[in-house]
Amino acid sequence: MSLLKQKTYQPLTNESAVELALELNIFPGQAKLACKEIGDGNLNLVFHIVDEWEGKGIIIKQALPYAKVVGESWPLTLKRAKIEADALKIFGQIAPDYVPEVYFTDDVLAVTVMEDLSHLLIARTGFNNGETYPLISKHLGEYLAKTLFYTSDYGLAPGVKKEYVQQFINPELCKITEDLIFTDPFYDADTNEFEDGLRPIVEALWQDNELKFHVNVLKKSFLTEAEALLHGDLHTGSVFAGLSETKVIDPEFAFYGPAGFDIGQVFGNLLFQVIVNNEKRNLFINHIETVWNGFEEQYTLLWKTENKEAASITSTFLNYHLRKLFEDSLGFAGCELIRRTIGLAHVTDLDGIEDEQSRIAAKQKTIELGKILIKQRKEINNLTAFIETIKELH
Repeated sequence: MSLLKQKTYQPLTNESAVELALELNIFPGQAKLACKEIGDGNLNLVFHIVDEWEGKGIIIKQALPYAKVVGESWPLTLKRAKIEADALKIFGQIAPDYVPEVYFTDDVLAVTVMEDLSHLLIARTGFNNGETYPLISKHLGEYLAKTLFYTSDYGLAPGVKKEYVQQFINPELCKITEDLIFTDPFYDADTNEFEDGLRPIVEALWQDNELKFHVNVLKKSFLTEAEALLHGDLHTGSVFAGLSETKVIDPEFAFYGPAGFDIGQVFGNLLFQVIVNNEKRNLFINHIETVWNGFEEQYTLLWKTENKEAASITSTFLNYHLRKLFEDSLGFAGCELIRRTIGLAHVTDLDGIEDEQSRIAAKQKTIELGKILIKQRKEINNLTAFIETIKELH
């Protein structure tokens, strides 16, 4: 039976992924297709299919009905595949240079067929291998400005924005974020994972009521502020990069939330390299500066030329709005630093440090910086102060 006529979900195999590719007529009839399952993430199957004659490739991504990292004991809705595909299409219209092209989607199979990016490398892997990607921060700043502006009340007609809010209701994956970023790391949750050498600083964090207050304020923002369509999981493992290209992938956590969240995720994941990469520390600090400067410049231009809210086009309100975005992004970056250090999903930037003493020291610095950004985000309210705060950590 044709896969495209399936009325029930079934997980793909290498063989059925090739069958699907042939049915879609993406490759010429004489193509010799090779398929490899390359998914190393937490939630999905990912197949790389290549025509061995011509070298052309595609990616087929399929959602599983459970979290791959845990197993069938953690069931998940397949609707996230549609949310991801719809988000890729919208972001692709807004910022086509920075989003992979989508060729086909199917809600029953929960699959998305998209552009092959295998000529690029996952940015986190590249950074850990010594790459610096000179244009990645410029590209991410522009991507953030365009996606966050054009999906907001200022870039959309009111009716369209409200329809998008409804379309991107994503309760299951939002609950993962709510728990793993804003809740579990701040008390003795079963999902937490950290070395014994961190226990004193972690137990002190659990007793820090001032910190918990600020985290709850940020969580309230995440729960209630539908400012823009977010990627929702914009870390350096969700970005493919090369010397001249940057592509943002995997927006299955997409939903309408506070715009500073995506910016904060980018800040946080660049800060890991600032902390662990002493040799190129200043280069990654420059990346952080470029992300914000590029974002602010592009967002300001869009605000002044494309704004649908005529009453808001004033310098005073724009400055207020940008300051809020910046403060929010610092707080969310702080949460990202802490959760990637002691929560469920770690990062290889830190865990890849082989020497235990050096690894513990780096993680202690990460936690301390996270606490500072969360508690003092309203005092560290401009880029200069942010960079000074980062440098003072060493």
